[in-house]
Amino acid sequence: MEKTTARPTEEKLKPKLFSVIKNYTFAQFLKDVVSGVIVAIIALPLSIALALASGVGPEQGLYTAILAGFIVSFLGGSRVQIAGPTAAFATTVAGIVAAEGMDGLIISTIIAGIILIIMGLCRFGALLKYIPGTITSGFTFGIAVTIVIGQIKDFLGITFTTGRTEKLFGLTFKLEEPPIETIEKIKAIFLNLDSFNWQALVIGLLSLAILILWPKKLDKIPASLIAVIICSLIVKFSGIHVNTIGDLYTISSAPPSLTIPDVSLDRVKALIPNAFTIAVLAAVESLLSCVVADGMIGSKHRSNMELIAQGLGNIGSALFGGIPATGAIARTAANVKNGGRTPVSGMIHSVVLLAILVVLIPLASLIPMPTIAAILFVVAYNMCGWRNIRSTIKTAPKSDIIVLFVTLILTVVFDLVVAIGIGLVLAALLFMKRMADVTEAHAWIDIDDEDTDPDNILLKKIPDNTRVYEINGPMFFAAADKYKYMLDDKNIDVLCIRMRNVPAVDATGVEALYRIVKRCERHNVKVVFSHVNEQPMKVMEKSGLVKLVGEKNFCPHIDNALLRAEEIERDLRHA
Repeated sequence: MEKTTARPTEEKLKPKLFSVIKNYTFAQFLKDVVSGVIVAIIALPLSIALALASGVGPEQGLYTAILAGFIVSFLGGSRVQIAGPTAAFATTVAGIVAAEGMDGLIISTIIAGIILIIMGLCRFGALLKYIPGTITSGFTFGIAVTIVIGQIKDFLGITFTTGRTEKLFGLTFKLEEPPIETIEKIKAIFLNLDSFNWQALVIGLLSLAILILWPKKLDKIPASLIAVIICSLIVKFSGIHVNTIGDLYTISSAPPSLTIPDVSLDRVKALIPNAFTIAVLAAVESLLSCVVADGMIGSKHRSNMELIAQGLGNIGSALFGGIPATGAIARTAANVKNGGRTPVSGMIHSVVLLAILVVLIPLASLIPMPTIAAILFVVAYNMCGWRNIRSTIKTAPKSDIIVLFVTLILTVVFDLVVAIGIGLVLAALLFMKRMADVTEAHAWIDIDDEDTDPDNILLKKIPDNTRVYEINGPMFFAAADKYKYMLDDKNIDVLCIRMRNVPAVDATGVEALYRIVKRCERHNVKVVFSHVNEQPMKVMEKSGLVKLVGEKNFCPHIDNALLRAEEIERDLRHA
């Protein structure tokens, strides 16, 4: 009886909430409420810190967590995903805001949301696994580096003075305007070191000490919240001269309101690269978070529905004054650890943040900037994945290490658009080279009596005027020159090409086979193919190669091919 295998069912485009709510219990609701409140407390200082790192006001970080967080939990494909502002977007958003203003950011985020929705509807969720891990590790570490560099100013209490010229290492530098690029920020830090504020450093170090040394037994009370409260009280009542959020930003406690940007076709075209970067980052970060969460709760997320929800969440966030959002791995993990098991916990987290925004946000003006910097230092450390990079350096091939460091350096020196683009191109080129290196075509001329493969051509009886070549590996453009010598011996009657180990053929590979067949025709040599797999066969049929060679010269097995070669030789002798 022929064995059949069941085809995997297609992933549903259905929010996870609609599935889990059928068996929802009051006991689980209580757990979701507790988890939602705790995650909201964790998200409060992080959302403010990430908003400031992104070059926008503190309340806009909360708008993002409230709107995107609620929409993604309500419509998303994960049971426990918590969405909101994340460190991955900070430098990209800051660059867009500085160059294009808030209108430019809103338009970019809306376009990114539309891209994410299209990706989900086209079921691209599974395709994101083809982004190499080395690229993800490279730009993640690069983002962490840019966050650290961007926060040194506030951690040390440095004031940037524009129009200033200084000599540094024999070179003349001038700070003409507030720096945006990471390299410019490094220059500005060195140029303005004389404005260093030791009091800011003390508050920053105290904040770091609290964040690092806070007991794990009390992890339900986030260390970042304790650092914010203690350091705010110290600055308020001790008379220490340190910049606070209120000194640098005007804080609004108003709930999110609809914001319609000034849109034009030319502006949309100009902002598409930024939108693409936001969409790719949101997709990769969200699906990585879903995978981590799946492992923690033993569930399986719906990747395409998650992309659609992320798209809608980003559109909602942008239209109501927020910034780009994605799945936040740390907040998602905190949700799981505190008992959240359904999207209800994420929705409650958003509602709690809205209440905090309306009632308590004026108190955020007291938070010292060095404390914000310290929180972001810890965020950068936790996201950098240095252990993964160390393991890659120790165990991975040199080509993977090159891709990792090229992506990392380009992220720091330029931006994510350049880093991801060049990283993908470099990874693709190195992969093609690797595939070309393992692709070969060789004749069977040596005898190995110890070979136990029953299909070894050396154990077969080959007709006298027949040559058998076996191709191993994919036949594609990077390996096309490996088949040129296949008809070096022209004093034969039949050339048998064995293709059992050829999984795929592209247009260049078919063209190489076509040239071999035509060359054989000129020298009155017949060609027989053995064991052509499904994809190569379809390509060869479409190109007309099967018709040129003749269907009877395509054999399912090498034994059939050798019998066909004997038949051709016999016909030639009797001709």
